[in-house]
Amino acid sequence: MSGGVDSSLAAWLLKRDGHDLVGVNMRTHRLTPEEIALGAQIKTCCSPTDAKDARACAERTKFPFYVLDVEEDFARDVIDPFVQAYRQGRTPNPCVLCNSHVKLGLLLEKAKLWECTHIATGHYARKVRLPETGRWTLARARDDNKDQTYFLFGLNQEQLAMILFPVGELTKAEVRAAAREAQIPTAEKPESQEICFIPSNDYRAFLRKRFARDGVTMPRGRLITVDGEILGEHDGIAFYTVGQRKGLGIATGEPMYVTALDAQGNNVIIGPRKSVQFDFLVASDINWMGLAGLDASRRALVQIRHRHKGQPAMLHPLPNGDVRVEFEEPAIAVAPGQATVFYDEEQRVLGGGWITSAGHDKP
Repeated sequence: MSGGVDSSLAAWLLKRDGHDLVGVNMRTHRLTPEEIALGAQIKTCCSPTDAKDARACAERTKFPFYVLDVEEDFARDVIDPFVQAYRQGRTPNPCVLCNSHVKLGLLLEKAKLWECTHIATGHYARKVRLPETGRWTLARARDDNKDQTYFLFGLNQEQLAMILFPVGELTKAEVRAAAREAQIPTAEKPESQEICFIPSNDYRAFLRKRFARDGVTMPRGRLITVDGEILGEHDGIAFYTVGQRKGLGIATGEPMYVTALDAQGNNVIIGPRKSVQFDFLVASDINWMGLAGLDASRRALVQIRHRHKGQPAMLHPLPNGDVRVEFEEPAIAVAPGQATVFYDEEQRVLGGGWITSAGHDKP
């Protein structure tokens, strides 16, 4: 229970249906005194106020509630990889790591120890079983604008078997309406932001502070075009991402975008819009969900970042277990380090992985 309306209503729905519940709030990190002082201006899901709100909802619905300290696990499995990825010129997705390793990974282990039969969350997703494979997978939520299946692709079959998503069949408006009717204290609570451990929503400031703490320097380097022309200097590759247009500090007469980050040469490579239109990507560390694996090429809808709606592509298995994704139409701003998730024609998750590279010109 994050302290938001979604998980609060999920608990209320389960209690209404006769389940015995135990509510758990996960303390993943500590806010600084300055952040705590901002109060309502901070849109995070892990503040003392959020834990208090979650407890109030548990008391309202009449079930026990506990706060679980997972700060050490969260730092190791989410924050450290986040920082390291940016140092390597990659664009990470901490929410996927959090769901797989902490929120639904570690918590599932605790649930087994507590002899719980299931675990439920306020995620917008629907759990289904594919009749053709017999495997559990996720289908997109009824509310397309709130769908969170992209962030959940890392779950395995054992985890999926235990998970319930009570709000997956509801829209956000319906969730709030139901919460009001049930007089749940968080019914009108605003949305939390995406990166919970960066309440300011300024990841560059967070990285600078973290680098200073760790004694790490991000040296300035060359800002060059795809043709090798040097246009100036960048502030450190950690502060750029593929597809970025603003903040480049150059004037060329036409819009220019970051097309690649060369960590080895410490170069930020830029080019016109066509240079961030990619024909293919390669993904590694694949977790297959609806499928047991990919034995032959097949068509899928491929999502390459949050808010991307997915686009048709062919999935080609590679000998090392990676997948080459060839888009029917070029995909914009494919960023190494981001997650990519594969869906079938009915918007059910086949699997997903991590983008390692992207390129132009299909063979």
